[in-house]
Amino acid sequence: MFNDIGPLEVVTLVVLAVLVFGPDKLPKLIQDVSRTIRKIREFSDSAKEDIRSELGPEFKDFEFEDLNPKTFIRKQLDSDELGLKEIRNGFDLKKEMAEVTDAVHTVGELDDSATTSATTTSASNGSRVDMRKGPDLEKRPAKPAADDHPPFDADAT
Repeated sequence: MFNDIGPLEVVTLVVLAVLVFGPDKLPKLIQDVSRTIRKIREFSDSAKEDIRSELGPEFKDFEFEDLNPKTFIRKQLDSDELGLKEIRNGFDLKKEMAEVTDAVHTVGELDDSATTSATTTSASNGSRVDMRKGPDLEKRPAKPAADDHPPFDADAT
């Protein structure tokens, strides 16, 4: 219930309680708080039992913690009714990635050893293009003149 409260925070709360309520009223206050917490727990336990009895015998193993999605999924995966552990253990991601990497490198080596006649083709303007290297992306088109404005589309704005 209080798993996220550290020891320094507990000491701070105790000192604050002593300052606010005083040392003479503090034991009575602790008794009242513990009695209230006990009654709340009893009330929640009886409510859970009433709900279980109303649901019937098919829900006798029903736990309210299972309504939390994380708990429900963890419980279903731990039961392993579908054989998920076998699938999880049979799948080695590092091995699969190594196989894919080897296949890519093998294909790359095959492409490099191919003949240049099979990888050259003529472009639409009549020049020869080496398909292994792809088009020359280093060449940039000439810059338009300074007074040449791009087309304006009134519908786009």
